[in-house]
Amino acid sequence: MRIPFWICTGLLFGFLLPYSLILNKRVQDRFSDLVFAVPTRVYSQPLRLAPFVPMTPGTLEVELAFSGYANDGHGDVPGSWTKKGGTYVISSRGYAGPDGGELPKHIRVALGNGVVQSVTDLASGKALSETHLDPARIATVYGAKQEDRTYVQLNDLPPLLISGLQAVEDRDFKHHIGVDFTAILRAAFADLRAGHTVQGASTLTQQLVRNLFLNREQTMGRKLNEALMAILLEMHYSKARILEAYINEVFLGQQGDQAVHGFAAASQFYFGRRLEFLRPQEIALLVGLVKGPSQLDPRRYPDRALARRNLVLDTFVSTGLLTDEQARAAKAAPLGVITDGQLPHNRFPAFMELVRQQITNDFDEDTLKQGNLSIFTTLDPATQLYTEQAIDSAVKSLGKRGDDTQSAAVVTDSKTGSVLAVVGSKIPGDQGFNRALDARRPIGSTIKPFVYLVALTNPERWNLATQLDDSPVSMKQPDGSWWTPHNDDNQSHGMVPMVDALANSWNLATIHLGLAVGLPRIKAFLDSFGLTDVQPGPSLLIGAVDLAPIQVTQLYQYIASDGHALPLLAVSGVVDSNGRTIKRYEVESGKGEYQPAVRLVTWAMQQVTTYGTAKSLGDSSLAYLHTAGKTGTSNDLRDSWFAGFTGDRLAVFWMGRDDNKPSHLWGSTGALRAWQELFRKLPTVPLPATPGDGLEMAWINPADGRRSDPACSGAKEVPVIAGSVSTDSEGCFWQKIGNLFGGGQSASQPSAESPTPSASQQ
Repeated sequence: MRIPFWICTGLLFGFLLPYSLILNKRVQDRFSDLVFAVPTRVYSQPLRLAPFVPMTPGTLEVELAFSGYANDGHGDVPGSWTKKGGTYVISSRGYAGPDGGELPKHIRVALGNGVVQSVTDLASGKALSETHLDPARIATVYGAKQEDRTYVQLNDLPPLLISGLQAVEDRDFKHHIGVDFTAILRAAFADLRAGHTVQGASTLTQQLVRNLFLNREQTMGRKLNEALMAILLEMHYSKARILEAYINEVFLGQQGDQAVHGFAAASQFYFGRRLEFLRPQEIALLVGLVKGPSQLDPRRYPDRALARRNLVLDTFVSTGLLTDEQARAAKAAPLGVITDGQLPHNRFPAFMELVRQQITNDFDEDTLKQGNLSIFTTLDPATQLYTEQAIDSAVKSLGKRGDDTQSAAVVTDSKTGSVLAVVGSKIPGDQGFNRALDARRPIGSTIKPFVYLVALTNPERWNLATQLDDSPVSMKQPDGSWWTPHNDDNQSHGMVPMVDALANSWNLATIHLGLAVGLPRIKAFLDSFGLTDVQPGPSLLIGAVDLAPIQVTQLYQYIASDGHALPLLAVSGVVDSNGRTIKRYEVESGKGEYQPAVRLVTWAMQQVTTYGTAKSLGDSSLAYLHTAGKTGTSNDLRDSWFAGFTGDRLAVFWMGRDDNKPSHLWGSTGALRAWQELFRKLPTVPLPATPGDGLEMAWINPADGRRSDPACSGAKEVPVIAGSVSTDSEGCFWQKIGNLFGGGQSASQPSAESPTPSASQQ
């Protein structure tokens, strides 16, 4: 009888004790320094709601969908909304952002005539001057593990979740030593009676040990390790710390290769709301998923999930956590799971590339992967979606030509320079070559407004009625060849007013003007925007410079923002895990430069869409926007461009082929189509049709640049810089006499009613 005793004693002191000491060190080392992997999350801009802000029902609902709001028919739970006609009731979730963020609100938003009519706080009944909805999550930067997690402390959790988890998974959690021997016997008896495994016996501590230290092998060795380590864990750490670790570590779902760990992340993933806003039936669903999130996935297997949820609710009743009446009401509710989980790895790769470029000076890749940061961007989800759809529609309208046609676009807030959307391919979400940032292509006539802008900074010499020479040009090149450009209609038009030359995109008139202004001045102006490859040859004047869409957008941002050289920003700020702003990205807007000239060019670009190369825009349902725009086509119809802005939005589109073969698209037949498709959906503010401050309308005789009587032949009404033209008006007595005796208007003096240019004039 003594031999087994000594054998057991030898095993205890010779193996089990040393082995336990090894496990003990492993448990303490790992758990004492336990740091949960929390990824860096990237968000869009918060949605601003204020009276007179452009907004349509479709756009508001797109924004709500991107942010994971659910239309539950009531709109009284944070993260939900409902509508009646043009009135929406929304319960916002609140957020902490670089601007300080906002608390949750219960609001009523009335829409009408394309704008927000009113915003009312339903709690107080008072009208709000503005409020913001929490931003959509658009990307996630993971570290070594693809684990989505939001760390929460025990005292931040709903009491029902804490008590309910223990009631379902480990009723004796507060009393056992890590292993519940009573539960083991109870499970063994139940399994024996059923003839198969029907009840588990693992404690929450054992489950945590399994997740942190072990694999899921069904072997005696693994089970022994699990039991020993659970006991050791309980010896060194409080129940509260063990439970908090469990709640942040437990696996509760999967989306592709991204795993959802912890109840806080699962709450956002399944319901789009924080834990504190969950209802009993939703807490029951999450607790029920612990048993098997893959087999009980409420999106894939709603019947299984519903049955499991209701079983958990029964347990809540039997343990006194809910009354029968509360449980019946909870069981009658639907699962309430949002359609799309909020685990985007990279929804908009082209935009995210711009984000990475702009924050690399402050945050390297390793810092981002360490996680626990929130990056707030300027992206507007509805604008991004509409831009992708616009490109898709425009490319498909080309028929077979669209098969080989690619496209890119950048959309900004015309007043601030905030980048609202970036599309780098005709295929939404394409992770490949980003044409918006990296495809440098000849921009054609898109360059011309800047030639005219430099000229108009000298109002003593040039105004929009000044006659330009549109006669043929032939210049000998350094290599001995001759450069003989032509207009796209293969005609010259004699002497033409400057505004008509720009509106009709006449190359020859632009070249004569640019040479008179001076190539060095024009190159210096372009260089001031950071362009490094501008060659000061005469072909520059008609677009012989290769730029990416983002660079063209930066140029046009200067005009759209009324002469303010604003850098394009894709990031507004970075916030740490405690909600503290650690970096803000802001632009100080100065007084602006050359504003009178910028406003003259803006007005001239509005004539492009009225009677010029983008006349189809002025003839469309979008005429009310009074858009200022410019078409561009490179040699041999390889590249199609259109840049245009309204009162608050600037969009630049490019279309062409990656192999640089002719796309057979003009600016007006390719990129302009995509621009129009975007603004048919995008809420925006019209650009004023009247000239800007500091300008006045005047009738000008283009022959000498002096004020003229409106009745004089060839007289042109254009805006001029106030005070730059003498107030004395010259008459046209002899011209009137000539008209009486059969004279007529000179063919070389085109008026505002001159024939409409063909679509080929770019």
